[in-house]
Amino acid sequence: MTHLAVSEWGRVPIGTAADAFTPAQAAALIAAAQAHPLGGEEGIGIVSHRLTHLRAAQMVGVLAAEGSSLEILPKVDPDAPEPATEPERKEAARTVRNRLVHMIALAIGLDLGAGETATMARQDASLLDILIRLFADRLLAETRRGLPRAYLAHEEDLPALRGRLDVVRQFTVHAVRPDRLACRYDALSSDIPLLQAMKACVVFLGSHARVPETRRRLDELRFVLADIADVAPRDIPWQRIEIDRTRRRWEALLELAKLFLGRQWQATHHDDARGAGLSLLFPMNDLFERYVAALLPRALAGTGCTTDAQGGHKFCLTDEGPPARQLFQTRPDLIVRDAAGDAAMVIDTKWKRLHPTVDDAKQGVSQGDVYQLMAYGRLYECPDLVLLYPHHAGLGADRFERAFLIRPCHSQRLRFASVDVSLNEQDVVQQLHHLIMSSLPHRARAG
Repeated sequence: MTHLAVSEWGRVPIGTAADAFTPAQAAALIAAAQAHPLGGEEGIGIVSHRLTHLRAAQMVGVLAAEGSSLEILPKVDPDAPEPATEPERKEAARTVRNRLVHMIALAIGLDLGAGETATMARQDASLLDILIRLFADRLLAETRRGLPRAYLAHEEDLPALRGRLDVVRQFTVHAVRPDRLACRYDALSSDIPLLQAMKACVVFLGSHARVPETRRRLDELRFVLADIADVAPRDIPWQRIEIDRTRRRWEALLELAKLFLGRQWQATHHDDARGAGLSLLFPMNDLFERYVAALLPRALAGTGCTTDAQGGHKFCLTDEGPPARQLFQTRPDLIVRDAAGDAAMVIDTKWKRLHPTVDDAKQGVSQGDVYQLMAYGRLYECPDLVLLYPHHAGLGADRFERAFLIRPCHSQRLRFASVDVSLNEQDVVQQLHHLIMSSLPHRARAG
């Protein structure tokens, strides 16, 4: 099994060297990318095939094929130099992996502490190994506290009455068997949809975990969940899983199970007979947006403002005559609303490299992105518009911000801004808070 790691837009050689994929392995990875829902045309949304190398796209996670797997890690600045030595490269990969695990945890609503993710990421393991270990550790801890139970309906033929008598069955099937009573009753049981999903995930991950200690924990979990029915991933009754206040601590585990079993952003290969492994991929644009959306409410604490992610839903056009249909619905990434519910700021997140002004007066910002944000400003009557990018060293030591007035009336402004995702969570929240607060003077002038 060959496992290699690369950064976004990075290259992995094809050949016979130890740090390269063989031509057969490269072809298998391309086939896996083509089969993946996020691969797009010919799989180039994940990885593209060249004669001498594979080139990663703007996707992060793990792409697996028979006999090989490729881990793709985020990289904000494609022009930044690579570490010179192998120990430095490994340390850099661990640091990036730690940030990525934390971003994923926040983006999909997992209740994971920063220390928990950091400890796992420090180990010499891939992103997939870390997430599997997190799931196993958390599930084992919860099962030791006790399995959740619920009353389930049972129908059984018994020698003594239990619950209610099934009259129809009693006087048809057991008409000549007075010693058998058709009973209907409710009994407390742990064989509920939530635990069926947990067991299905444990069984599925058992064939994909590479670290011996993780496999041992998964084996222990299979023993603990032995009385839970075996349900195939495709047959799990997700719609019947209930998370109430008594099961709130299981919510993060349910999100992890959905993640592994392909219920949300990415797909997994459930045909274990192919030996293809588990592909777990995230579009970095979506992940960055969800990460900012998860932290923004904390940045707004005490301001009286609220946030609306992928909301708004206003239409750009309406038919001039009957039937007055509305067309081209909009979904801004993030809308910050004031206490009255009006749009005070629209934020559009972009996982792209913002160029320093010395390199490009427009800083590499797409003209289409500017047009889109200006349309949002007009449609939502919003005075402050922000294109938010990840920070990198080329923009300076502190967070970057550059403001423009929108012509011709200058009552709105558009800003290019950055947020440093390499910082700890609280510092990122503080940067977002400053971004929101810096709009207040402009709103006062505009009013």
